[in-house]
Amino acid sequence: MPYKTCVSIAETTPAKVLSTLKTALKKSDYAEIRFDFLMPKEIPKTLQITKKYHKRCVFTLRPITQGGKFPGTEKERLSILKLLSEYNPFFIDVEFSASKNNDLIRYIKKTKTEILVSWHDFTKTPTAAMLYQKHQQMKKVSNNVKIVTTAKSTKDTAVVLSLYKKQGNGLIAFAMGDFGRISRILCLHLGAPYTYVSLGKPVAPGQFSLDEIKSLQNLQR
Repeated sequence: MPYKTCVSIAETTPAKVLSTLKTALKKSDYAEIRFDFLMPKEIPKTLQITKKYHKRCVFTLRPITQGGKFPGTEKERLSILKLLSEYNPFFIDVEFSASKNNDLIRYIKKTKTEILVSWHDFTKTPTAAMLYQKHQQMKKVSNNVKIVTTAKSTKDTAVVLSLYKKQGNGLIAFAMGDFGRISRILCLHLGAPYTYVSLGKPVAPGQFSLDEIKSLQNLQR
């Protein structure tokens, strides 16, 4: 099977975002622009110069509390998320906690931009029952759901991947860390639309590079 990939781009200037985006999309299906790595004042310019690529982009503006870099207030972040949605990317990543803001969700839905509702646990992997319950809650926001935990054992990895037994299309579920690394590939075989990769330096613990994924895919041929 072809491994669909999404390159995480965590650059700090509009020019670097554009350059890396062009490089990424030559070999990857999608790219995730981590807008939280930019100064907020640089975001409008970045949106303008990357416009032609947005249909293959996931827009993410992760707060510090969720493992991101955005330095502003939550009110400022929600305002920028609304702006991002106006540029109609492939997906806009909205944390499950932020999705409880009805005004934000209504605004995004008016733009017709697809929401990828996400939830991360940076310390552990909850039980399968807890993850299933979380998934059911998240599906009320969008059919496109991203659930990421931290694996401390191979059992944790199996727990996360067990979500695929009960879900429809649109789930991206895997575990971070060394024990969870294999889940970033196995999720593709279980129905994930793509997996997140880097162009070299991992943006998240356990992330494969794009070249590593392509090498693994070539082994199957």
